[in-house]
Amino acid sequence: MGNSSSQQTTDLSHFSFSSSSSSTSTSTSTISSQRGRKKALLCGITYHNTKYNLKGTVNDAKNIRKFLINYFNFLPENIRMLTEEAEEPDLIPTKCNIERCLSWLVEDCQDGDSLVFFYSGHGLRQPDFESDELDGFDETICPVDFEKEGMIVDNYINATIVRPLKKGVTLHAIIDACHSGTVLDLEYIYTREFERWDNNKPPSGAYKGTNGGLAICISACEDDQMASDTSAFESNMNGALTYLLIEVVSNSQFIITYGKLLNEIFRRIEEVNQQGCCNSFRILRKLCRCNITQKPLLSSSEVFDVYAKTFTL
Repeated sequence: MGNSSSQQTTDLSHFSFSSSSSSTSTSTSTISSQRGRKKALLCGITYHNTKYNLKGTVNDAKNIRKFLINYFNFLPENIRMLTEEAEEPDLIPTKCNIERCLSWLVEDCQDGDSLVFFYSGHGLRQPDFESDELDGFDETICPVDFEKEGMIVDNYINATIVRPLKKGVTLHAIIDACHSGTVLDLEYIYTREFERWDNNKPPSGAYKGTNGGLAICISACEDDQMASDTSAFESNMNGALTYLLIEVVSNSQFIITYGKLLNEIFRRIEEVNQQGCCNSFRILRKLCRCNITQKPLLSSSEVFDVYAKTFTL
């Protein structure tokens, strides 16, 4: 998903975000009255001028930023967005900068805080040598300099932004990348087909939970799947998960449960597939029977009723 200065960010106006809506106003009022801070780290990586070039990742990051500011009352000064477009060297999505900003996201977290980690870019897998993965593979994200500096592994992400979460702190991770299903190494994964939570605790017995807080991750696909960058939903390129999450939540007037959100994302993917719309896949860049084959995954540090708990950031 390559990005250029002429590329336009997705127009979110058709997502029914109007603040004049009474239900939206009520929801926004509720959100703004919550105690605690709101902080977000957003990463959109194009890998421009490389063979790994992506086209919609910066669109994704910009759209999520607008989403957080306009409808969940995040303050711009509490959002760090890392893209190759950044003028400040500290905001280029290098491995060093991403790791530093992950630490910033959770530092001094306290009861009532709402934290968001968003990532749109490449994701890969590598063999697990610590016996803490049920499938034998660690999941990774790829900084812009991953060929030189290496990838960021799920073990590191868990230790950095999951383990420190104190009681009353909530972290949401939205990961629009290949092989991203359990990239936070959370202890429970939701199996939508059977409407149940399954155990994802490490065979080694290593603790992957929080320090009393709650971590929830919505991933673009399961660990063994590819995620798509697509123009199936509109003319601009976007990550399928990012586009659909924003659309579904906004069309619900920001009152939707996690279960309903997941079901609606699946429904929209199936709807596009039935229309026979082609898309391009990350890393391999292949057409795959003109279908979006990914299955978004919900994981959490603790079990909850997905049809009773309302999605909020």
